[in-house]
Amino acid sequence: MNTIPIIYQPLKNAKRIKIFIPYELKELRYVFKKVNTTYWHPNQKLWSIMYTQENLALLKKLFGKNYTIVNEVTPTPIEKRPLTPYAIDELFRLEKSLVLKKYSDSSIRTYKNMFTVFLTKFVHRDLAEITKEEIEGFVYELIKKNKISESYQNQLINAIKAYYEHALGKPREYYDIQRPKKTLSIPNVLHKEEVLKIIQHPTNIKHKAILWTIYSAGLRISEVINLRIVDIHSKEGYLFIKDSKGKKDRKTILSDHLVALLRLYYKKEKTSYWLFEGQTGGKYSRASIRAIFRKAVEATNSNPWSTVHTLRHSFATHCIEDNINLRYLQNMLGHNSPKTTEIYTKTIHINNKKIKNPLNNLLNNNTFNEQKI
Repeated sequence: MNTIPIIYQPLKNAKRIKIFIPYELKELRYVFKKVNTTYWHPNQKLWSIMYTQENLALLKKLFGKNYTIVNEVTPTPIEKRPLTPYAIDELFRLEKSLVLKKYSDSSIRTYKNMFTVFLTKFVHRDLAEITKEEIEGFVYELIKKNKISESYQNQLINAIKAYYEHALGKPREYYDIQRPKKTLSIPNVLHKEEVLKIIQHPTNIKHKAILWTIYSAGLRISEVINLRIVDIHSKEGYLFIKDSKGKKDRKTILSDHLVALLRLYYKKEKTSYWLFEGQTGGKYSRASIRAIFRKAVEATNSNPWSTVHTLRHSFATHCIEDNINLRYLQNMLGHNSPKTTEIYTKTIHINNKKIKNPLNNLLNNNTFNEQKI
């Protein structure tokens, strides 16, 4: 039995480093869990952390000399077979139903790729006759044999659900397939001082305006690139977000300081339709926004694990710290459930300046004798 940690050498384009920590090493596991971006993968029985050279060095320092490095755990390739004319027709049937329901192009591509895996398994079967038990057995086989990830498993189930629900019109209980337990992770959040340094760093007025807009309104990256000039309601004091996640429209707050910056930006750029346009017109790209953010993070020596989406998490957390009503915050973020918004109550900065310690209250109100300790 292995009693030392194992670091699985990540592949070239991997985003995370997989780590095995033996159950017996409880103290080491406790220390590791405190490191930023750690995550537990229950199916693989492995931990992971975001893949950076700094994190790789941190792991080696944390484990000392008592660890081993092996090649990354790679999934076994899933066998591919040519699809029959019937399977191709059913794949188109799924695509048609998703297009009619106005799914995004990227979602449709993902669903088709995942459903092709399902069709490969049951290529010679009438799909309407396949039982729930057979579907669960198929997913279980991929987990055990091919070592698919939790994300892959969920995407596969979503594609199967979409086919039976949307294309065949089957009742919901038909595809109520068991899923991996959802990890209740706490979002990564930047301190207010870090946010200020990051969003103030760009000297290019467009780059600065983009970062200010994302943070001040709590936007997703897809939402900021889809902002139109007409979505800025400066007199009423709100931003209009059209067709956000889940095809929902919503409003969120608009900063007076952002309005002033956007006016300067507009005078210089004279954009015609989209608020933030690329060099050749059209929407600004996600990759460019990520590059702007990454450059600002590195230049200001801020949290290296933060992403553009961290600005949205930080906006939500700072709103709670400033006592903004959770119901208002839910609407501004576009969450369906208040439970999704409540996760940010776990990210607020805890210290003795914000919260009165009950022990202090007890002792401050009573005569205290140090000799009684």
